[in-house]
Amino acid sequence: MIVTILTKVLLPLSLAIIMFGMGMTLVPKDFTRITKYPKAAFIGIMNQLVFLPIIGFSLAIAFGLDATMAIGLMILAAAPGGPTSNLITQICRGNIALSVTLTAIVSFATILTIPMILSYALDYFGADSNVIKELPVFDIILQVLVIIVIPISIGMFVRRKKPAFATRMENPMRTASSVIFVFIFAAIVVAKWKFLGDAMKQVGLVTLLLNVATMALGYLTARLFKLNLKDSITITVESGIQNGTLAIVIATTVLNNLDMAIPIVAYSIWMFITGSILMWYFGSRRNNSIDQ
Repeated sequence: MIVTILTKVLLPLSLAIIMFGMGMTLVPKDFTRITKYPKAAFIGIMNQLVFLPIIGFSLAIAFGLDATMAIGLMILAAAPGGPTSNLITQICRGNIALSVTLTAIVSFATILTIPMILSYALDYFGADSNVIKELPVFDIILQVLVIIVIPISIGMFVRRKKPAFATRMENPMRTASSVIFVFIFAAIVVAKWKFLGDAMKQVGLVTLLLNVATMALGYLTARLFKLNLKDSITITVESGIQNGTLAIVIATTVLNNLDMAIPIVAYSIWMFITGSILMWYFGSRRNNSIDQ
């Protein structure tokens, strides 16, 4: 009962608060800045919307995951990056403007891409199982609109009308939303503690590989196309830091399956570990060595 309230009420609310706070940091030029960084933006968008789901799908097949774990992994792979990626990029001395642009554009794009990716995943992995067979497409679109698009839009409206207030509330909003998320994240772990040990044996390695592979892909593609180190750091972070909150909401609220959140929780653990390593490594470098 408590876990149900947490996942179906407080978690979506916390995500809406996070997105509202993110919206108060955005201005319209964040969506048009793609013209300033066309090559970097294209690589970042392709990595998140195309290659991340392909890697997740390939790993699910390669590791022979059961339907529940595989679909949970695909929910995560379909999710956009979150505000956490902007914070990590800033500490890593990456291109924060590019990071914000990618987060904003991909978050809006997932209105279409999440239903498409999950519909295919359910058809493929759920065909011979008792998991949900038909994706509630309208519910997912509505959920993304209510807890992503609308809060961001309201936050941007507040930023435009009350810029001083938006600036003043940026840190308190980030702190409050982080505390709420950590609390709910911990509650899910506690609720599934006995199952989590067995599940980590099943999805611990695959989620780690997904995280490392997507970050490596981000860095390699950025350097292959001769982006500078700042942009390469940003693409790396944006490719591997996903909006776990949204993924958990979709798994537990829309698909009504708490077990599907297990791969997402596992990935979130790895994500914060690898993100911390990136912050330590790049954050300690000198400014002049970051601009290469």
